[in-house]
Amino acid sequence: MRTSLLLCAALGAAWTLAIPQTAEACGGVFCDGGLPNAMPVNQDGENVLFVLNQNEVEVHIQISIDPNTNAQKFAWLIPIAQIPEFEVGSQPLFDALLNSSVPTYQLQQTFEVCGEDGISGGITTNATGTGAPGDSAGGSTSGADTDGGEDPVVFKTTAGAFEIVVLQDQTIEPIKQWLIDNDYQWIDGSEMVLQQYLDEGQVIVALKLAAGSDGGDVHPIVLRYPSNENCFPLRLTRFASIENMDIRVFVLGNSRAAPTNYRHVLVNPLKIDWLQFAANYKDVITKAVDDLEAEGLAFVTEYAGPSSVVQPFAFNFYSTSWNESAFVGLPPEQVVSTLNDQGLANCFGADFCFYNHPLVESLLNDFLPVPDGLSAEEFYANLPAYADQIDAMAWGDGSAFAQALDSRIIAPGERAQELIDTYPYLTRMYTVISPNEMIADPIFHINPDLPEVPSFRSATEYNLCDGNSVVTLPDEREIFVPGGGPWPDFIGEMWWAEEVQQVALKGKPMHLVNNTAAINKKIEEWNLAHGWPRFPEGAPTTSASDTDTDSSGSSGPDSATGGGGQNDAAGCGCRSDGAPGGGLLALVGLGLLASRRRRR
Repeated sequence: MRTSLLLCAALGAAWTLAIPQTAEACGGVFCDGGLPNAMPVNQDGENVLFVLNQNEVEVHIQISIDPNTNAQKFAWLIPIAQIPEFEVGSQPLFDALLNSSVPTYQLQQTFEVCGEDGISGGITTNATGTGAPGDSAGGSTSGADTDGGEDPVVFKTTAGAFEIVVLQDQTIEPIKQWLIDNDYQWIDGSEMVLQQYLDEGQVIVALKLAAGSDGGDVHPIVLRYPSNENCFPLRLTRFASIENMDIRVFVLGNSRAAPTNYRHVLVNPLKIDWLQFAANYKDVITKAVDDLEAEGLAFVTEYAGPSSVVQPFAFNFYSTSWNESAFVGLPPEQVVSTLNDQGLANCFGADFCFYNHPLVESLLNDFLPVPDGLSAEEFYANLPAYADQIDAMAWGDGSAFAQALDSRIIAPGERAQELIDTYPYLTRMYTVISPNEMIADPIFHINPDLPEVPSFRSATEYNLCDGNSVVTLPDEREIFVPGGGPWPDFIGEMWWAEEVQQVALKGKPMHLVNNTAAINKKIEEWNLAHGWPRFPEGAPTTSASDTDTDSSGSSGPDSATGGGGQNDAAGCGCRSDGAPGGGLLALVGLGLLASRRRRR
């Protein structure tokens, strides 16, 4: 059976509504999804996980709020085909997905032997890029009238820190009035798009933080419903989006996923700055997905392969040592030490606490509020010393804390582990899109015939005795780099995409654009103009026009060779400092197609 998924905008998050007070936020349901630690490729942006299963859609939406703003001022709208189940999602799962599959660039250094005292060509060093820029209640229905007329609320529930309502009507006016009456800020101009979703039979999910919650309580949300296809509206996202918004899609399934009605792009490797760890990565992707035939509606694949790459990070999102029942009836002064024992916290010394899950501290604040005059670190690191200041009423018998711990941390973590164990294949796709391009809702499907795409890309810089160097890309194409200079500009070379493809449900890609021969010719012209490859003295040379350039230089899209160029033992004074390097952006040979044309 065909398995596909409409990502009608969960990519960039549906539509952020601000309760009418001045506040700043990044546009969309997801905000600031980057990880705090250094990454070879910048991972800021909007992140969503789809689980592709027959007859059921499961969507994990990462929701983040600018910590410098008031979290109570924000809400989100998500058009969806039917009323779903709502659950708390796992932020550590998103962190693990990002960490385990991030494209990483390495440039290995090799050296030409330079005279009797030269460095042996067999010496190598590595330079790896490190910084390119539920608590849930049962749902209920509502039929009460409001001042705006017929009540469009058809379902109410909670999931963790979020209050959720589902709105439905034949026209947008009752929904608009309900949102305004309930202090949601209406965005003028959005009526037509929302009406389109209603005409398609969709309902509108509205969610916001419950009273008393703040930014520390925010967590991903999970939507699950029976369907082979369904969507989150990218068309609606443009009302709350920004120019060149990063969208990152993770898909768990039995094989590799690909865009159906969007194009798939393999970038031109000549546009990547290998010497600066692909610091221009986003700029290259932005222009590649805007290239001819891609037209701003395209994705690149950053990783495709076993989901087991996530396992080394799994301890962050689930552990069998987590046990909520241990807190029922527990004296409050023993709470933090029990969290320490379960690996959810590391609090020791006079005033040091580190939490192994982002929601632990917010739960402590809810059930063991910090007394006036103390810092959180002082209080939680030594609860027995402040036993007489503990709010016994807030703690109760610990059962409410245990329930919250299970619904917000343990159950989502267990589900995250179950997903990684159940679905053997992870695909990570990326695009950069602006509001004026958000005219179609992306669909994704599984194609079992597509190759894997590694996230680790290693190239080799062969340092010549004259101070120049030759970079061998993972697909074995060689690029001459003048000594001390930046990555070559290749004057006159205009292609940002090496290939633009469509992905079918089965089989190899169909090429809409293939610039490989032209790129190979440009590389050859550049190298020959700089005397590479070397020819013995007196030997005839070969011009670019004498060389066949029809064969693809990117036929090994996911290769990671470490070739060091030629003449590894020739001789005289070497460059030993080695320029900082990039690595192969192994998006240049991914085979993906699209079986449907982009909607206009």
